[in-house]
Amino acid sequence: MRRRRILSEEDRRLWASVARQAVPLKGRAGPKVDEPVVTAQAKTLSSPPAPTDAAAKSATLPQALKEPRKPALPPPPSQHPIERPTRRKLAKGRLPIEARLDLHEMTQLAAHAALARFLAQAQAMGLRHVLIITGRGMPGGSRGILRRVVPQWFASPQFRGLVSGFESAERHHGGDGALYVRVRRIR
Repeated sequence: MRRRRILSEEDRRLWASVARQAVPLKGRAGPKVDEPVVTAQAKTLSSPPAPTDAAAKSATLPQALKEPRKPALPPPPSQHPIERPTRRKLAKGRLPIEARLDLHEMTQLAAHAALARFLAQAQAMGLRHVLIITGRGMPGGSRGILRRVVPQWFASPQFRGLVSGFESAERHHGGDGALYVRVRRIR
């Protein structure tokens, strides 16, 4: 047979505070909360100092009014890889590459600005598929900084509204040193 545990005064207070905050399941009643018996000695030991006027006013305000809420931002548009049939058509020339941007020998700063301008202009013109040439890097050396950072830029909020997807280009379009980019349509 199971024995009932006798709760201490501190345990009862803790349970009462937890039970008051609990939200019951749909169709069920909340837990019964027995208000703990507070003795005069416990009251003097656990009671906080008397609040000042400013503290009393802020304590009575709900949490929502104390801190201004920031408006919720819509989630950034998602990026998907270019579908295999579309990529195949781009590679074979059956789907035209409507514009090209060569970022060779540009600094990151210059390349970032040029890429943002180019993609915004392509979107405004209604272009759908463009080719971004980043370069492969030095043979036997580094992999190429633009080749690494351009895909990271596409994931940033600045480019999420411009780019709906990208993939590495085929060899005759630049291979690993170029990207097919699908420009997001203006809504």
